Amino acid sequence: MRTMLRDIVGAFIFSADGKLLLGKGGVYGDDWLVPGGGIEEGESKLAAVKREVTEETGIDLAGAHIERIAGALTGESEKMLRDTGERVLVKMRFYNFRIDLPDVAQNITLKTEDDFTQAKWVALGDLSGLKLSPPSITTLRKMGYLP
Repeated sequence: MRTMLRDIVGAFIFSADGKLLLGKGGVYGDDWLVPGGGIEEGESKLAAVKREVTEETGIDLAGAHIERIAGALTGESEKMLRDTGERVLVKMRFYNFRIDLPDVAQNITLKTEDDFTQAKWVALGDLSGLKLSPPSITTLRKMGYLP
């Protein structure tokens, strides 16, 4: 099996009422995760996270507070390439961002596309009852939202 290396951005998006946006898709297809995706050649991490949020959720980040979460995580997962059907091992480095939106969850219109589906806003107290992706668990622990 061929191995691919990818740098990935993740967006931990919080509504003004403290809910976190989660969905399913990508290499962790059965797990709940945050929107994100690969950094394109020549693209900054900040530009990549803004692009990915727009592509996957349709959320307008005007007025949002965006900050990088310190450190990078690593992970790996098997994935089937859409264009060829080839199964590959993807080794990833995750660069995560916290995005705080000025609106409450119920007022934010979502247009999920690309690799991000089944999007929902989750109260922080409900996180432990979900099957989360390993990188999401690590970051949420680092942020103090999971034990």
